[in-house]
Amino acid sequence: MSCNFCRSVLLSITQRFISLLVQYLGGQGFTSFYGDDKMANKISRKVSVNGKVHCIRANSEQEYADKIAQLFQCGKEIDTSEKHFFEDYAWDWYELYSKPNVSKATANTYKRQITVHLLPALGDKYIEDISVNDIQRLFNDMNGCKTTKIKTKQVLSMIFDTALEDGVINVNPLKSKRLKISGAASKVTPEYTVEQMRFLIHNLDKVRQPVDRMYLAIQALHPLRLEEVLGLKWEDVDIDNMILHIRRAVTHPDRNKPEVKVPKTEASIRDIGLSSIAVQYFLGGADKEFIFGGNMPFSYQQVKRMCERIKRDTGFDDKITPIRFRTTVLTDIYDKTRDIKQAQFAAGHTTSAMTLKHYVKGRGDVSVTASVIDQAYGG
Repeated sequence: MSCNFCRSVLLSITQRFISLLVQYLGGQGFTSFYGDDKMANKISRKVSVNGKVHCIRANSEQEYADKIAQLFQCGKEIDTSEKHFFEDYAWDWYELYSKPNVSKATANTYKRQITVHLLPALGDKYIEDISVNDIQRLFNDMNGCKTTKIKTKQVLSMIFDTALEDGVINVNPLKSKRLKISGAASKVTPEYTVEQMRFLIHNLDKVRQPVDRMYLAIQALHPLRLEEVLGLKWEDVDIDNMILHIRRAVTHPDRNKPEVKVPKTEASIRDIGLSSIAVQYFLGGADKEFIFGGNMPFSYQQVKRMCERIKRDTGFDDKITPIRFRTTVLTDIYDKTRDIKQAQFAAGHTTSAMTLKHYVKGRGDVSVTASVIDQAYGG
């Protein structure tokens, strides 16, 4: 018998044996290293062959058996020990460098990018083998707006930068000039009209619950993020000098478990003018208590219910949305003052470009802008 025939028989017997063994092991509850919430339907196991440890990934027990059999094909072992699966490397980066060093909300965002977008496309590949083409296909196949793709790119770039520093890869493929990210623009938050704002303020007294009235007065009349409103304590209210001190923010990355932290940037720690209209609706409380919630700040769900009650009580014709009040107030601050630096400070932004791009919408229309041009060039 020829050597090739012997090898063929041996390989067939080996595959059959491994297949039966894997079927038995599969019944013992073997799953992915990362559990049910991280692609648990995939198989990820380490096996030792002739003293070498190999990490084997597969989508089924049969594929797993075939890959083990390949280790013995023609008497040669396939060397997988020197390469790193992207899934393993991504989670190692997340657990070591990301999760402990960013806010819970940011960590949850990174985790979602990895789970929803990166692993389905790249999880089974070795990080050393991922090419520019692979990444371009990832972005081409992603749904959603361009902003979502850019967020995914940022997380992927941090993972590749770490691999580059570790010497795992020689170049970060995301630096390629060939990469193109396209997609629809994200939706712009519209401001409320002047008529809508006047309607709400004129109907403040129709809001039945005092805490709801106080919320509307604070959120609608000041350029605050919702997280900053929830972070306000009574010690932050200086009625004598009509100043509101912004010193903290409250987020809820784990549903109803609040995280109290400093505002997102140094510029966000600021003092802003206190509305004289809002003051009359303040209820008062102990200095260290949160204005909304007392010992425990309100959750997003509680705010949502407040907004629903306000809409019902006032008969407002639109949704009550916290972010729209911030956009509206900043738009009108700039519209009345034409001072972008003042609007930037009120917003708590690091740059005026951010204020202009995301919040200052302008109240002008076609006829008004045409009139301005006529005045400028018609003399």
